[in-house]
Amino acid sequence: MLGFRDPVADAIGLLRPRTVVGPNLRASGTWALRFEAFLHVRIGGLVQGACWLILDGHEPVLLEEGDTFLLGNPPSFVLASSLDATPRPAEPVWTDAEDGLVRIGAESEDDLYLCVGHIGFDDSNAALLTDLLPPLVIVRAADAQGTRLGQLIDLLATEVREDATGGSLVQNHLAQILLVHMLRAHAGQTDRPMGWLGALNKDGIGDALRAMHADVARSWNLADLAEISHMSRSTFAQAFKSHVGVPPLEYLIRWRMSLARDALARDTLSISELARETGYRSESAFSTAFRRVAGSSPAQFRNQARKPASSTAGLS
Repeated sequence: MLGFRDPVADAIGLLRPRTVVGPNLRASGTWALRFEAFLHVRIGGLVQGACWLILDGHEPVLLEEGDTFLLGNPPSFVLASSLDATPRPAEPVWTDAEDGLVRIGAESEDDLYLCVGHIGFDDSNAALLTDLLPPLVIVRAADAQGTRLGQLIDLLATEVREDATGGSLVQNHLAQILLVHMLRAHAGQTDRPMGWLGALNKDGIGDALRAMHADVARSWNLADLAEISHMSRSTFAQAFKSHVGVPPLEYLIRWRMSLARDALARDTLSISELARETGYRSESAFSTAFRRVAGSSPAQFRNQARKPASSTAGLS
């Protein structure tokens, strides 16, 4: 059955995150590395030392020991020992890593020690999260969540360095935990609208969002959701659109179609089964809604999703 109770867990699960952490960076002296633009998330933190983060189009930021950062759909950016250091491409430096470590400069007790990685998402639903992320989120070591995030970075760096049995699995889970904590921190750092992610912290609106996710197949109407939120229908509709960016029933349709895209891509349900699971009384009603949101029929979407797998079948 489709639908759970936690929209954040739902969304991240639907995005099928692919995580690559490391290698770690140890550096001393004068250095600067330029990283190219990346989809969808870069994430990392400083185990030791300090360096500058220079994101194209933004003011440089000094990162210090214990700080963590997240870059959403980042453009090209530079990590550097100083603002006047001349950057070189990071990719060939990363390629020369040995035992999970990149070293720049002579070994020193005062080395910078950085753990960094990236998280990619399933393209068909990536916008669920990436559209909500700012280019840069920083959690300082002294912030309320700084200690917990610093501990996660320490664990990630250790897993990369030791390359123990099951390390890739541990790294993947730790990176996703770090992502969730960074999203929480961002939600608490800003007063600006953040779509469904920020709305989860709003009384009433968050209750309605969780209810829709818990029973996605229910024939929800505005009155039902307003009652859950303890608001009048007009107040609820206005508040929901203000915080989430779309009317409540439009959000429900978009979430249902995100679930549908995932199920069709993985070919786990027939179209008639998927129609029932997403709250439609007929396959034709589901297909009409899917075409409006996805731009193709469910059958066309599923057939297109099958093509990469079928074209590589039998290759080793």
